[in-house]
Amino acid sequence: MKILLADSNHPVLEKTLRDAGFQCDAFWDLSAEELTRLLPQYSGLIIRSKFRVDAALLAACPALKCIGRVGAGMENIDVAFAEARGVRCLCVPEGNRDAVGEHALGMLLMLLNHLKKADLEVRQGIWLRAENRGTELRDKTVAIIGYGQMGSSFAKKMSGLESRVLAHDKYKNGFGSTNVLEASLEQIFEETDILSLHLPLTAETRYYFNSEFLSRFKKPIYLINTARGKCLDTAALVDGLKSKKVLGACLDVLEYESLSFETLDTRQLPEPMQYLLSAENVILSPHIAGWTHESNYRMSLLIAQKIISVLAANP
Repeated sequence: MKILLADSNHPVLEKTLRDAGFQCDAFWDLSAEELTRLLPQYSGLIIRSKFRVDAALLAACPALKCIGRVGAGMENIDVAFAEARGVRCLCVPEGNRDAVGEHALGMLLMLLNHLKKADLEVRQGIWLRAENRGTELRDKTVAIIGYGQMGSSFAKKMSGLESRVLAHDKYKNGFGSTNVLEASLEQIFEETDILSLHLPLTAETRYYFNSEFLSRFKKPIYLINTARGKCLDTAALVDGLKSKKVLGACLDVLEYESLSFETLDTRQLPEPMQYLLSAENVILSPHIAGWTHESNYRMSLLIAQKIISVLAANP
């Protein structure tokens, strides 16, 4: 069987597939249009985020049996249409859950302890101690929305710091433990100090965090988003930062990621993004929470193993 590799990944992915007897063709530099023309001859497709696998593409690929996404999100695949045609859609959220949990924690510690600001000041010979006094995580109430692989990983790390952890997932129940309290949204609105989003991007979760949602919190909050940029309305966040309803934000993903950030010309970015770039109480990173050296290897190996299992059972 032939598998098309549409994006670069750790070499272990291709090696594992070849060792299992599959032919792998890597076309990392081709455009989405060129890949679309090639795909009908392949049984398997491995992607990251280069192009969308929509119904029209799937309908033109009768030999396709399996699509593997080296990552957690599946929003660039029409999963319902694919699976209705017997095409298995695979992802590997277990491969980068620890990376996401650690990154979210790192951003939060950086924010609460003013490390970005303090580092820049010390390098300039400015020695301000009281002004950079930090805030401890112990006994703070951390609320997690979405309790899948990522949310549960972050919860585990926060409970180790003796934070009180609440978690809400619309589609799960019975996951509470001695370290994590399963909570309603009403309890989260009442008690949260720190909110972390761990939602997939779907029609239901697009702009999940918006002005109305924010207005329901009883206390000012810190916000973390390592999920998807469009789960959060940036303008609503900026309004919250200005009014101090949001005390600070850690954003690994941005609503405007579809725009080109190669040169980061702030004059061409939307006004809410310009505000985030200048705000001292906002920590930004370029969608790298789930992409450590270790997770890059782990996700590549796991997706190869899953594809082998599916295709071996469906020759």
